[in-house]
Amino acid sequence: MPPSETTVELPATTEARRVASPTAVARFEIRYSRFLDPKGNPVLPLPGFARDRAQLVALYRAMVSARRFDAKAVSLQRTGRLGTFASALGQEAVPIGVASAMRPEDVLLPSFREHGAQLWRGVSPVEMFLFWGGDERGNDFGETRDDFPVCVPVGTHAPHAVGIALAFKLKREKRVAVCVFGDGATSKGDVAEALNVAGVWHLPVVFVINNNRWAISVPLAQQTAAETLAQKGIAAGIEAEQVDGNDVIAVRESTERALAKARAGGGPHLIEALTYRLGDHTTADDASRYRSGPEVSARWAEEPIARLRNYLVAMGMWAKPDEERLLAEITRTIDGAAEAYLATLPQGPEAMFDYTYERLPKDLLEQREAALDQTAQ
Repeated sequence: MPPSETTVELPATTEARRVASPTAVARFEIRYSRFLDPKGNPVLPLPGFARDRAQLVALYRAMVSARRFDAKAVSLQRTGRLGTFASALGQEAVPIGVASAMRPEDVLLPSFREHGAQLWRGVSPVEMFLFWGGDERGNDFGETRDDFPVCVPVGTHAPHAVGIALAFKLKREKRVAVCVFGDGATSKGDVAEALNVAGVWHLPVVFVINNNRWAISVPLAQQTAAETLAQKGIAAGIEAEQVDGNDVIAVRESTERALAKARAGGGPHLIEALTYRLGDHTTADDASRYRSGPEVSARWAEEPIARLRNYLVAMGMWAKPDEERLLAEITRTIDGAAEAYLATLPQGPEAMFDYTYERLPKDLLEQREAALDQTAQ
């Protein structure tokens, strides 16, 4: 008889019945939250902060500021006055929602699309332009001194967040490390290891996946067979959830809960924020090579700024004069920052040696002196 037709009869024992009908030993659930639909209509009762006009306007202003900074940075890069830049167009609700929930003493570890979070936490537009222009002084923040600089290598800051959270726990400080990375980072070993250690050690850290559906040119479906990215936290023993990443209210509410839990000793949390990258991966990319125009156009209907503006207008909290004043003020601020950045004299060649070691090794010290000698000639 061919193997495909082979049959085996098991004795009707208790063991055989157990094998035939396995018992579930664990069940998990990923919950999704949204307060405003893509048109700005409430779908659930809003949390307390979202019933306060001043707080909602602050969130709206921050998202508009982030988008204006983004547009100016792209313009500077296209005219050769800034380095390669990673646009956050369409993703503004994630960093703003996260940062607005944090306390000043918490520590932010951003990836390369969290401009809005940095602005909210006090990094100046001039400092950010300096960073993207290749000037290390852009990482010497005047405020938020404990926040980490932008992490360009994908996912390598996740273990750093674990180390910071461990220090908070050992020192019994009521502080939380907040680490933001993209969907592509969840395929990296750095992130898997960070999640595992955070879960085992029960650390005060919140991981936020800024899921824009594209890891450069690789769509989410080709990155993972997992139904959600949030469930990767479940595998590490970390409570996890999914939110509408284009709803700034939902992002802030989920982050507030996660931070409160971590601060109270409840351990780590993971939030998958579903959004969409409306622009290219960076200014060195052409996204039209790997995704269609109609796909991107359809996603514009979900973008976060119009969504919140629609709600504010519908509730009588915002009007055309408010919008005009806001745009004029933000444009002056961002344009002024760009002018200050362009007027900043570049650092000398010795700068390439000055930001890695506390004390330079002998060979690098000799190279630094040689560079200075060459410049002086």
